[in-house]
Amino acid sequence: MSSIPPSPSPADSTAVQIVPAAGSPLRLAVVGHTNTGKTSLLRTLSRNPDFGEVRDSPGTTRHVEGLRLLAAGAPAIELFDTPGMEDGMALLDYLDVLAPPSERLDGPARIQRFLDSPESLGRFEQEARVLRKLLKCHAGIYVVDARDPVLAKHRDELAILASCGHPLLPVLNFTHSPDQRIEEWRTALARLGLHAIVEFDTVAPPLEGEDQLYEKLSLLLDSHAPILRALKQDIAQQRSQRRQDAFVLVAEMLIDIAALRLSAPSQAPELEAAATSLRELARRREQRCIDALLKRYNFRSADFPNHPLPLQGERWEMDLFHPQALKDVGIHVGKGVAAGAMAGATLDVFMAGISLGAATLLGAAAGGLWQGADKLGRRLLGRLRGYQELTVDDAVLRLLAIRELALVTALERRGHAALGPIDISTLMQGGDDTLRKEKLPEELLEARASPQWSTLADNYQPSTRRSTAVKRLADTLAHLHDASRRQRET
Repeated sequence: MSSIPPSPSPADSTAVQIVPAAGSPLRLAVVGHTNTGKTSLLRTLSRNPDFGEVRDSPGTTRHVEGLRLLAAGAPAIELFDTPGMEDGMALLDYLDVLAPPSERLDGPARIQRFLDSPESLGRFEQEARVLRKLLKCHAGIYVVDARDPVLAKHRDELAILASCGHPLLPVLNFTHSPDQRIEEWRTALARLGLHAIVEFDTVAPPLEGEDQLYEKLSLLLDSHAPILRALKQDIAQQRSQRRQDAFVLVAEMLIDIAALRLSAPSQAPELEAAATSLRELARRREQRCIDALLKRYNFRSADFPNHPLPLQGERWEMDLFHPQALKDVGIHVGKGVAAGAMAGATLDVFMAGISLGAATLLGAAAGGLWQGADKLGRRLLGRLRGYQELTVDDAVLRLLAIRELALVTALERRGHAALGPIDISTLMQGGDDTLRKEKLPEELLEARASPQWSTLADNYQPSTRRSTAVKRLADTLAHLHDASRRQRET
């Protein structure tokens, strides 16, 4: 996607009635009444949250801006964001005065007469900008706020736009609102001869929304069907790659945290300090994953500011490692250290069943071999000398997996025009129970026994086995993600 400079001011423009050649990029004017979400549509289609300005107030866009969508590296579509039409009823009356029905002018000729009049640079300057841009394009996308009632001003607006002689595709925006009037709009648009309609909520677009939009455009503009098909294919490939990359990012995080081990003396203060360090390392690693996911889907860090857990009342911002946070997501929490100050840490008690005397003898023997001991020998010697190893509890790994998969779902459903923060609390409830109740994926169990797999540790070593485990775990997460989505939909 690339931006196109704003159009020149009306005083520097000349009216253009000839549509660009079919071999050039498809040019579409995004038109409609003020504050219906035209800029929002372009933000979502381009996945660019910084395009234009989106506010819940009328008249935000005052001039024409544009952007290009690429397919296979070449420009496929040019989209132009136009100002809102604010006085269509008065303009239609003015057109009747300029070109009375007795003259029998066709629609484009009537529009041209208006554009040649002084009023196109004065009272109706805003509408003139819209019409000039539509005349230069192959077609128009008419954005409708589906929450609005159908009024006479909308019908007059559509009559004026239709007079340009170019195809119009209505796009119903804000369709997820409880106040939507979709059927009312469909009926009104059909009465005006507009039967090809797309429902596309720019805040929460459907997964296949872009495909439907370009499919309808290809029906209206059959000469551009090949380039629209190429764009659809490119979008599908990008969507698949984003999804694949997202699950790899989550799998990398889970492997890192599952393999993480910290050693500490058995005394309570030292163990508690190690548990605190373990939790902090895990939190920071999760944050890195969240930042990477937001970047991969082209959202800002501010869109997901505090990562709330699905808790109630004063516990809304409760810590990820608090036992209650695990229970409220339906994850069973064991008793013992996980319920106390070391919540979220599991003690690796390797010495169980060995007498103190035998441990002393083994410790002396192992001590003589310290320089030549392998990784397992070093760990064993540490334990014999009174050290314990701590790892992140299985329940916390489950919660991390559930959280990140919920975030992936939210990012897939979110439009780049959305202004509110991302909320995953509802998505963390229900769905498939595999991560809550069944055995952890084999790749995480293998990571438990492979502390050198954790990039958080000083002894990290990349390996083919680790890379294979990440790929397998990413495939498993994708399967669980899809299962949860299907369960929620039913």
